[in-house]
Amino acid sequence: MIEDMFGGVPQVDVDWYPHWLSPDEAAIALSALLEEVQWKQDVIGTPGGIKPLPRLTAWQGDPEAIYIYSGIRNEPLPWTPTVQALRSLAETTCKTRFNSVLLNRYRSGEDSMGWHADREAELGAEPTIASVSLGVSRRFDLRHNATGQLRAYELTNGSLLVMRGRTQREWRHRIVKVPGLQGERINLTFRFVTPRTAAR
Repeated sequence: MIEDMFGGVPQVDVDWYPHWLSPDEAAIALSALLEEVQWKQDVIGTPGGIKPLPRLTAWQGDPEAIYIYSGIRNEPLPWTPTVQALRSLAETTCKTRFNSVLLNRYRSGEDSMGWHADREAELGAEPTIASVSLGVSRRFDLRHNATGQLRAYELTNGSLLVMRGRTQREWRHRIVKVPGLQGERINLTFRFVTPRTAAR
């Protein structure tokens, strides 16, 4: 994370590949993931009580890659073929290793994700998170913690957005609701989780 030398405008440490997969590759991957992934509906505690997450999720990874966020303990399911193939491509592009992935399935524009940062201790101080998008385009907002400045990306079918460095410490991100939007979107966020037994 750096600041612009001529105005102090915060610059987000992101690599953006809007055409990472071809349209045909993205369509094949989306269709396969809808079938091969074991989707679940998690719930989360809110001030208004226990509520279902506004999306479906899945967690895959190496056996030791246990991940806890928002009170949800994710025990990794084995890598499925399409996820494994996308993982290998992401590792090549990012030049890093990923041992896990969070998959989010947005069934329509009513599904969303609120402001948050991936700051869990097992991700490390400056994690690299590779976000692959398949299906209907959705807007991805980043908001700088100190200044409130916004950055927005249109996460198109087959795109890859990579967050690095101090992004998780200095920015929050979200996927907003789009009432009336139809069509499926699947997002895969590949990451490296430090095994919890080793972290303790």
